[in-house]
Amino acid sequence: MTKINILGASGHAKVIVDIIQRNGQEVGYVFDDNPAVSSFLGHTVLSRLEKEQLYAFPLVLAIGKNCTRRAVSLSLDDVAFTQPLIHPSAIVSELAHIGKGTVVMPGAIVNAGAFIGEHCIINTGAVIEHDCILHDFVHISPNAILAGGVEVLPETQIGMNASVIQNVTIGAHSIVGAGSVVIEDIPDHCTAVGVPAKPIKLHKSVF
Repeated sequence: MTKINILGASGHAKVIVDIIQRNGQEVGYVFDDNPAVSSFLGHTVLSRLEKEQLYAFPLVLAIGKNCTRRAVSLSLDDVAFTQPLIHPSAIVSELAHIGKGTVVMPGAIVNAGAFIGEHCIINTGAVIEHDCILHDFVHISPNAILAGGVEVLPETQIGMNASVIQNVTIGAHSIVGAGSVVIEDIPDHCTAVGVPAKPIKLHKSVF
């Protein structure tokens, strides 16, 4: 039975554990940087300093915050990350590409021609339509919908129940608020909300 290590002991990690088990795989070791977290779903939580265990099995990052997920991945550039973890109830086209470390949650749909980068989160019930491009470390929140040909640049999050019309580009390090409807391009380092979505705040640095 294939074993997979998990870095991050949170609610997000619980869903990842469920995906691993439903795919007939097994959790290897669980790691977290918070010394106050000692156990998780029956597993003893280890520090990343436990190198022998850290390198024992492929690793998935159970970290919801995009910039933190990226920073941790860069600090572990010699670790073997897992192939995509896809919940059995998700519908993923054989004509789609999904990068290593990406997690596809229950009920999500990824259609033909979609390209999803590394260490992304395609959350519960999200829809990624044909020919979308999602760069690394993107998070598509529950029930968000991307129409065909949408491009989402690195480390951006699309909020719950947000909708993005076809052929729109969402900039890097940006946030689209929950329930928003995006009908035009959104710039980098921006929070956009509303119907239609409009920028309300620019971020001076990566959040």
